[in-house]
Amino acid sequence: MAHDQSAMHQLAERLQDGDATLTTSIADILAAALQELIEAELTGQIRAEHGERTPFRTAHRNGHRPKRLSTPAGDVELGIPKLRQGSFFPELLEPRRRIDKALWR
Repeated sequence: MAHDQSAMHQLAERLQDGDATLTTSIADILAAALQELIEAELTGQIRAEHGERTPFRTAHRNGHRPKRLSTPAGDVELGIPKLRQGSFFPELLEPRRRIDKALWR
């Protein structure tokens, strides 16, 4: 959970600083927030940041696969991280379930 809070804090700072890579539409902000949470969850699962070498690392990242997510704010495109060995699917995104229902269960 600490990784999730840290990712949200970093996103809030980027939004306040007027980061040019973030746009102002709700769908874009939602996509950026969800992507940060997904990356933070993977970091917690494999125990290493992107490119970090640690003795505690349990797996290696191997790109992303696209995932279209339907939300009340519109469809958003996310990148679900892949692992070299094993699999990863974010807890935040339950398979075949709308995000608004998954978040407020």
